[in-house]
Amino acid sequence: MFQGATQLNLDSKGRLTVPARHRDILAAHFAGQLVLTADADGCLLCYPEPEWLPIRDKLLKLSSLNPRIRALQRRLIGYAENVEMDAAGRVLISPSLRGYATLDKRVVLIGQGNKLELWDEKKWAAQQEASLSFVHGELPQELEGFTL
Repeated sequence: MFQGATQLNLDSKGRLTVPARHRDILAAHFAGQLVLTADADGCLLCYPEPEWLPIRDKLLKLSSLNPRIRALQRRLIGYAENVEMDAAGRVLISPSLRGYATLDKRVVLIGQGNKLELWDEKKWAAQQEASLSFVHGELPQELEGFTL
């Protein structure tokens, strides 16, 4: 559903104008109802609300007695915010989420199938550099034999 990378600017109020190719899908299929939350990699995840709800429900069913699960629940559910695209196709990103992801004015929106990721431009460049530095033998086992 969502793919591709787009460089964007946040406006002075912390709003992001969703690119038309994504905005049309979000408006037509999800009435512009989104959930933003914090990802462990330091970016924000942007889910259409119907895509987010099963993830949230699975997380809530996990045992919060396990400290690692509890930490994940706190991050993903604790930071989750319901937002709605306005008539101009903009989404307001709260100061707490902008602070979490250290979003400045320049951001990159990355399509990831059922969700979008929102990265600070500098963090995205560093993440891309790191992802290209696989040393022989470090490739995840699930990718062995995978070809494009």
